[in-house]
Amino acid sequence: MKLSKFRYKLPTDLVAQYPSPNRDECRLLVLNRKNGEIEHKIFKDIIDYFDEKDVFVFNDTKVFPARLYGNKEKTGAEIEVFLLRELNRDLRIWDVLVDPARKIRIGNKLYFGEDDSLVAEVIDNTTSRGRTLRFLYDGEYDEFKKLLYGLGQTPLPRTITRKAEPDDAERYQTIFARHEGAVAAPTAGLHFSRELMKRMEIKGIDFAFLTLHVGLGNFREVDVEDLTKHKMDSEQIIVPAECVETVNRAKDGHHKICAVGTTVVRTLESSVTTKGRLAEFDGWTNKFIFPPYDFSVPDAFVSNFHLPYSTLLMMVAAFGGYEYVMNAYDVAVKEKYHFGPYGDAMLII
Repeated sequence: MKLSKFRYKLPTDLVAQYPSPNRDECRLLVLNRKNGEIEHKIFKDIIDYFDEKDVFVFNDTKVFPARLYGNKEKTGAEIEVFLLRELNRDLRIWDVLVDPARKIRIGNKLYFGEDDSLVAEVIDNTTSRGRTLRFLYDGEYDEFKKLLYGLGQTPLPRTITRKAEPDDAERYQTIFARHEGAVAAPTAGLHFSRELMKRMEIKGIDFAFLTLHVGLGNFREVDVEDLTKHKMDSEQIIVPAECVETVNRAKDGHHKICAVGTTVVRTLESSVTTKGRLAEFDGWTNKFIFPPYDFSVPDAFVSNFHLPYSTLLMMVAAFGGYEYVMNAYDVAVKEKYHFGPYGDAMLII
């Protein structure tokens, strides 16, 4: 399978800049992967495709305010710092991306906040854009974290060209977000409202929760034509016993398992035994799913509409069938569906 097979023409005005007014009222394209048939619905209609004891699997990771704006010492140049992961809690050391990277060297100090309330020193250059920062803060850890996150903004992806606004703190977060650690939201889960989940619960649909802390590697561009040569960045995943029990019980009863988002699919397929059973897992995955691929766990898949050439689109095509999915994307463009993290959704059954 080649990278060039995942090209399609996406008008820029179809990339959503804001979420739909109500979480569960975006548009929903339903694709039948057995025959390629397409239906056009509203997201809350998703409940009609599932029955009692079917299971929806959600990613309960929580996005933290990872984007900060600071100033470089002496020159005062504005520097964007994107927090990736905490490396050492006691020493306040973080892996970050900086922009513009060319202006930052080891030993440089960066100042954050109107009164320079937080200072960081660059202690390592890890990649062309990446750096390691030590935040110079002597107070208690909880005070430091509160200050750091208070200065941070919601890390909207680059496809959303505006700056984060106050409403994004709530809307770029699922209603079931619980375990902090993601720098990007599991966007398929953004469409589930409390009202919809209550209706699903009343119908007897079961929920299972796992965690994948979404990293920026998920969105790294593929720069090789031969997809077998692309390497995914590792992301932390946790599959707890309760999730395993719920999913395996449903599989034993021949009920449907619906994976909500690409992160859930990656986690499920990284935690399955050779006998097709889900197993507890706490570790890292760099699994890259592209066509052709035989799925072991999910029978249905909810996803947003992803950008051309993205690894996310490749996974969707692997699940729904390459021809059917690419045709569905062409239909979505013609019907003016919204694409990207704040866009509309697709259900593959």
